[in-house]
Amino acid sequence: MAADTARPTRSRSGAPRLSLAGDPAADELISSNPFALLVGMVLDQQIPLEWAFTGPKLLTERLGAELDAGRVAALAEDRLAALFSERPALHRFPGSMARRVHELAEQLVREYGGDAAALWAGATSGAELLRRVKGLPGFGEQKARIFVALLGKQFGVQPPGWREAAGPYGEDGSLRSVADITGPDSLRAVREHKRAMKLAAAAPAKKAAAKKAPAKKAPAKKAAPAKKAPAKKAPAKKAPAKKAPAKKAPAKKAPAKKAAPKKAPAKKAPAKKAAPRR
Repeated sequence: MAADTARPTRSRSGAPRLSLAGDPAADELISSNPFALLVGMVLDQQIPLEWAFTGPKLLTERLGAELDAGRVAALAEDRLAALFSERPALHRFPGSMARRVHELAEQLVREYGGDAAALWAGATSGAELLRRVKGLPGFGEQKARIFVALLGKQFGVQPPGWREAAGPYGEDGSLRSVADITGPDSLRAVREHKRAMKLAAAAPAKKAAAKKAPAKKAPAKKAAPAKKAPAKKAPAKKAPAKKAPAKKAPAKKAPAKKAAPKKAPAKKAPAKKAAPRR
């Protein structure tokens, strides 16, 4: 068991001294102010627990007055949202968380006269205590059981059957939740437990996803292009042998034409003798 898992030290008010915020003033506030403790529990989701349990101290500073249910319920919801949104913001989702805290304050005023401690002071059994806590805005089944365990283990609020109502968080010596944190060693052990639980919860989902996912087909290997056999060179066609030009038979000389016999000059007719003049 971790060295610091014994009961917590006492705060100045005489209440048990919680070690959740990692800031002495913030831890003092949630240890001595029941409404501040409930606000820290509401904020403890989706952010580190130190951030969540430092929130009530920051809200007190921004209000400039004591943090109590009546004062918060009297604020306009948008005014409270503005206080939550100032830097540093009191939560990752300041608007929605401001609305939830406002609803918490209104219900405490309506059902318990604004006295947050009356929520558990009048519970006669663990089952009744669990029912009351579950009825608050921001407290689901699991968070309600954790808060019952925190009240029983660190504040001594132990109506009959409180451990059964807290479920596994009420087990003696467990290191599961904020109910078991009393110092750095137990804080580290609780964080390791939560990490292991998340991994265990995620494993079946991963297996189911792996089964559903169609097996990826290995990309078909492209067949290597068949090596073409080197084309056989067709035997070079021999150029047809050039035929030697046929020797022309020597042209027969045509027999020389005999020159036509020269015509004998025409014989002139003998001129007629002129008749003798009478």
